[in-house]
Amino acid sequence: MGGQTYQDVIVGGRAIRFWPVRLDFEDGELEHSLFGQKNNKTLGETLAHRRYAGLRAELGHEFQSRLDEPIGRVLASLKAEGDTRYRRFLNRNGDLSYCRFRAAEHTILDQKGLYVFRERGGIRYVGRCRDSFRNRFNNGYGKISPKNCYLDGQSTNCRLNALIAVSREKISLLVCPIDADAAIKTLESTLIQFLEPSWNQQIPWEK
Repeated sequence: MGGQTYQDVIVGGRAIRFWPVRLDFEDGELEHSLFGQKNNKTLGETLAHRRYAGLRAELGHEFQSRLDEPIGRVLASLKAEGDTRYRRFLNRNGDLSYCRFRAAEHTILDQKGLYVFRERGGIRYVGRCRDSFRNRFNNGYGKISPKNCYLDGQSTNCRLNALIAVSREKISLLVCPIDADAAIKTLESTLIQFLEPSWNQQIPWEK
């Protein structure tokens, strides 16, 4: 890997080789109430989606006068008013504080396999990707979009990004390229079983 120093993770006497990838964080404040920026659909269009069928039956009539307003604007105003019903439209990790980051460019990012987030020597999360590391970190975890915050968005992306945001000064990323999908899945399960990473467990705000 171009002379780059690797790090072995020992599991059951077996050394699994990982390679460090630098994370570059954008300067600036964390993003709060990101869901409020989703304005490409109205409240009515959102409620028409099958994922929101229960809310449509429950809240559709009450919010009849606001159906043509952008969904983000409606929910942001509800939050500002202290109306917690805005959270009904969001996934459980959809109203956290998020950061923006990218994995530093490296040819290894074109590969797939396992990855771990390490914080001060301890492994906090074990994950897998079967497309490419670049897509997972730069288009997934590293850049949360307003849509990710909603019920039909990506709750896991929101969750990991928020955790990384809190630990950004201490977090590091390691990747282990693996070609076979079956091997990726099996080794991920093995690592989680042996290491019991805290971020793979339930987080307090999800209870």
